[in-house]
Order: sequence, then C-alpha cells, then structure tokens
Amino acid sequence: MTIPFGKKYDKDWLLSSLQSVCSMPFHAVHYHTDGNKAQFYVEDSTTANALFKVSRKITDKDGYKVIHIISFESKGLLLAATFKRMFFHSFHFWIITDCLLQQCMAKRFDGSQQALDLNNIRVDPDLVSQNIEVTLNRRNSMLAVIKIIEENIPELICLNLSNNRLYRLDDLADIVNKVPNLKILNLSHNELKTERELDKLKGLKLVELSLEGNPLSGHYKNQADYVRLVFSAICCQKNTIHKYINIKRSILKHSFLRYSASLYALKAIDINLIDFLYFCSEEIKNIILCFLQQYYSIYDSGDRQPLLDAYHDGAAFSLSIPFTLSSLGEYQKDCRNIRRMKDDPTTRFRLIKHTRLNVVAFLNELPKTQHDIASLIVDVNTYTATLLAFTVSGVFKETDGKSRDSFRAFSRVFIAVPAGNAGLCIVNDELFVRNATTEEIRRAFVAPAPTPSSSPVPTLSAPQQEMLAAFSLMSGMNLEWSQKCLQDNDWDFDRAAQIFTGLKAQGKIPDVAFVK
Repeated sequence: MTIPFGKKYDKDWLLSSLQSVCSMPFHAVHYHTDGNKAQFYVEDSTTANALFKVSRKITDKDGYKVIHIISFESKGLLLAATFKRMFFHSFHFWIITDCLLQQCMAKRFDGSQQALDLNNIRVDPDLVSQNIEVTLNRRNSMLAVIKIIEENIPELICLNLSNNRLYRLDDLADIVNKVPNLKILNLSHNELKTERELDKLKGLKLVELSLEGNPLSGHYKNQADYVRLVFSAICCQKNTIHKYINIKRSILKHSFLRYSASLYALKAIDINLIDFLYFCSEEIKNIILCFLQQYYSIYDSGDRQPLLDAYHDGAAFSLSIPFTLSSLGEYQKDCRNIRRMKDDPTTRFRLIKHTRLNVVAFLNELPKTQHDIASLIVDVNTYTATLLAFTVSGVFKETDGKSRDSFRAFSRVFIAVPAGNAGLCIVNDELFVRNATTEEIRRAFVAPAPTPSSSPVPTLSAPQQEMLAAFSLMSGMNLEWSQKCLQDNDWDFDRAAQIFTGLKAQGKIPDVAFVK
C-alpha cells in the first residue's frame, strides 16, 4: 500500500485511522517512507482491496483527504502481467497528479473569504515543475478542479477563472449543483465568443460577474444592451436581488461613474438602467431619498446631535482618506486607511467608532459642511427584507475652520435595517473623503438656470398627466420642471430621461428643479 505524501503523517495515527474505517483487520508489514511517500505491505489482495475501498475516507488536520493506492507487489516482486503493471503505473500517476493539484488549489484558497484564485493556473510553478499541465479548457482538467472543490470547499463563495483560455462553459456547468453558494465568478480575459455560453450558468445565484477581455463583450456597441444581456442571462434568479455587475471600464467606457468607498472600488451603472439596478424598486427609492433628505438636512445644519435617532445602539463608523494624501485637515488624524494601519492593529481597531453615542459624538467633531444635493449619486448594493446597503457619493464644501470653503468629494456606504414608520436605522457607516477635482469643483453648487417660462400651460391629457407623474417620481424633479423636460422632448419619455441624465451628470440642473 502506498500513501502519497504520507511521510508527513504520524505512523500510529495513520495506521489507527485506516483500521478504524477498514472493514477488515490488517497488520502493516515493513512500514517505511520513500521520499514523500509512506509504504507498507499487507498479506493478501483481499485486505489490500478492503483498504483501497476506504481511500479518501480519512481527513487530516489540514482538511485534506488521505489517499492510498495498491502497488500490488509482494516484497519487491511485481505482478507478472505487463498490462497490469502499465495500468497501475498510469493509475498511480493520476493519483499523484490529483494530489499535487489539490495542494496547488489549497495554496490559492483564502479561507477567510471563501475565495479560490485559479487565475492562469496552467503556468503555476508548482505544477510546471512536476510537468503537470492543468488546462481548464479541457474537460478532464475542469472536472478534476470541480471535484476537488466539491469534496473540500463546497461552501466556496468566490471563484476566479480568469486567463484560462476558456472558450466554452459546458464543463463548468457542473458547478451549478456542486457549489451552490457561489456568488462571485471572474471569467475575464478568456475566449468566450457568444452569449449562449452564459445560458449554461443560469442556475448560479451570482451577485458579481466579470467578463472583461472576452470576445463576446465586443459584440455590443450599445453598453446598456450588453449589461442587460448579462443581467438577464444569469442574475434574474427568483427571490434574488442583484447587487451589481462588475464589468470593467475598458468594456463600457462611457456608461460608468467611478467612485471609491472605503477600500473598495465600486462602480455605479448609468442611470438609464435605473429600472434594473439603481434603486431595485420605487419603494426602495422613495425610502432612501426620504432618508437622505432628512439625514443631510441635519448633518449640514451645524448641530448633528439629532442624528442619534438615525443610528442603531450598536452602530459602527469608520473614516478613510486616500493613502498618499495628507492635505485633508481634520479628516487626516482619524483616517483608518488600512494600508497605513496594517502593522498597527490596536490603532486600526481604536479608530472604529462603536455605539451610536460615540458615532454621533465623532460626527459632531468633523468640520461643518454643506452638501451639493444635485451631485449625489446613489447605488443600492444589497437589498433584502431585513437589510439594505447603499452607497452615496457626491461633493460638499466645508463651512468653518481652517479649511473653510474647501471642496471635498466623498463616498459613503450605509448599511441599514428597517425602523418604524418605513424608516431606516444605520448599523454600519463607512465614509471615504478626498479632495474634489477641478471639474467636480466647477460643477458643484452651480448657479440656478433661468426658470421655466411662465407662459400659459396647456391642459394636459390623461396620458400626459400619468407620464408627468411618473417622470417626476423617476427624476426627483418637481412637476413644473418635469413637464418642461417632457415638453421639450415632445413627450418622448425615454428621450427626456436620457437628456435629464446627461444634464444632471454635468451639474446643469439647478437645485430649484428639485424643490417640491
């Protein structure tokens, strides 16, 4: 009997563990190690077969299955039949390959994140040094990987298969049933040519899919159509709310507004997709807008103490600024950028403000501000019946202290739970602040444009009244400005929405348009 890599195991533990699962008693003859292998003999083939049947039934302290194979030698005498020698030699090689692949995958697995990184695995030095080729566009290699995942890490959440020359997903389809918790899948920089390949992943309940660098991404000149394709192909699962699709800027060069939140780079999809991703539903949109209106009216009032009502008793807050920036005044000393604090866990923990009293006390110490409400961009990241996570980004200026009239850009991630009267209660608040760019400063707090014409307004038909109400709800503008926008575009709702989106992104819609 041969145990690949058995040298690392304690002899007594190994033999007693084998005996506990073997259906027949056995006596290990001449137990010894040969390189990394452990070997011993048993007296007959019946006992050997019984031991072979319990291969992979023992798990070591590191979570690996212990494999043992039959060498069919009798103290050095090989089987006489040459074909049997060749068979078992091939079988032995396959077992060794499987073990090395398993060790390679273990090295690439992050248990804290339940994430497995198989990026460009065919050139992994540990495999190449043993002349083992793992090419995931071949069926046997992909099935071997899925089998190892199923047996050892079935709770996997994140899988990176980028740069593996995948041109079809037939073999990956097995992962739908075998890795049910998979949420994040990276298929970037492969050779997927058609959207039909995505149909094979429909059973997955993904929240993030990366397809950057695949030929299929170049088929769509209309970015919105491309995002809708991916969304409809794999993300419209029953009872599942899609958070966001991570499609890189190189594919959709014009349809993203980029902003940062804490340590993560999030991307908000063009508002033309609002019905798909932006607010999840009108109900959620209205809840968030009401919350933000109340929150920032208090935050900018000069007295932030009433914000106590907005936070949960056990709430937490953290503040970050860019790693290389040191000109943010009062925000500098309380920055919790982990790159700065990576060797100082005590300070890193201390800079998290715990409980609502400490959170609001700290907010009161931050500079007084005035937020440009027209600059705010909201993206709903997660929504369930019991939790809502959304990101707010925009521009504000400081209104007191040494940095008075300084413009800052910010991104803020709120995680909230339902509160009474359809309100929200914040349980986690992450604020990222940086200096505003020249363009952001130019667009901030723009002077009001000329008010709409005061000429008599014709009576609207019933369909126009319904369209006006819907447009006002969607855009957030009051009825007067909503009607002007629709009239200027001949009551074409889609065109009016597109024009509104462009003007709002350029900061050309005055605050008065949103006063109801």
